[in-house]
Amino acid sequence: MATLAQPPFVPVPATGDVRFFLRGAIVMTVTIVSAFSFQYLMGRSTFAAPLRVHLHAWVFMGWVGIYLLQNIFVATGRMHLHRRLGWFAVAWLAPMIVMGFVVTVANVRLGHVPFFFRPAQFLIFDPVTVLTFAGLTLAAVAMRRRTEWHRCLHFCAMSMLLIPAFGRLLPLPLLQPFAWEAAFAAAMLFPIAGAWADMRRSGHVHPAWWRGMTVMVFSLVLAEAVVFSPLGPRIYAAATAGSPGAAIAPMDFGVPAGTLVTGRS
Repeated sequence: MATLAQPPFVPVPATGDVRFFLRGAIVMTVTIVSAFSFQYLMGRSTFAAPLRVHLHAWVFMGWVGIYLLQNIFVATGRMHLHRRLGWFAVAWLAPMIVMGFVVTVANVRLGHVPFFFRPAQFLIFDPVTVLTFAGLTLAAVAMRRRTEWHRCLHFCAMSMLLIPAFGRLLPLPLLQPFAWEAAFAAAMLFPIAGAWADMRRSGHVHPAWWRGMTVMVFSLVLAEAVVFSPLGPRIYAAATAGSPGAAIAPMDFGVPAGTLVTGRS
C-alpha cells in the first residue's frame, strides 16, 4: 500500500525564464487593474452603465485572472491544473471577441468616442486589437507542445490587452494625434522586455518573440491602412447608419467637453 500512496504536493520554485513569465503576468495584471481603478477614482468611469458594459468588463478581467493563474500553476509545478484551465480559457475567447465588438460598435453609434481618437480609428482599432489577441492566443494553444513558442505567443497576446490599459494611464490628450500609437508603443515594451531577457539568459532571442512582435506590429499597420483608406469611412458609415454617430465626421477629432466618462454606453 505504501507504494501506492501519493506524496503531498510540494510547489516547485520558479526558476529562470519561468520566473520571468510569472513576474510579467503579475506586472500585466497590476497594470490593467491599476488603469481601470484609476479611471474610476478620477471620476472618468461609472458603474451606472448598461449590462453589456459590465459583461465586457467581467469577461476581459476574467481573462486577466486566467492568465495570471496559468503562470502561477506553471511556476508552482501544477501542470495538471494548467492544462485543465487551458481548455476552459480557449472557450473564454468567444465571449471576449463578441463583447469587444458589441461595446465598440455601441460606443461609436452613440457618438461616445474619446475626443483624442478619430471615430473611424476607434471603430477599426478596437476589433483589430481583440482579433490579434485571439489569433496569437490560439497560435499559442496550437503550439502548446513547444513550450517556448507557447508561452512567448501567449505573452505577446496578453500584451495586446495592455493597449486599452495604457490608453487610461498615459496622457493621451497630450499625445494627439498619435494617442493610439502611443498606447500601442507602451504595450510593445513588454514583448521587447521578453526578447531582451531571452538574450541575456541564453545569448539569443527565440524566434517566437520575433514572430509575436511581427504580428503585433502588422495589426497596427493593417488597422492604420484600413482607417486611412476609403474603406475606413465606409465601414464607419455602415456601422453608424441610423444612429447619432452617423452625424460625426469619421476622421475628425472631437472637442473636449467637461469630464470624459467612459463605460456609459
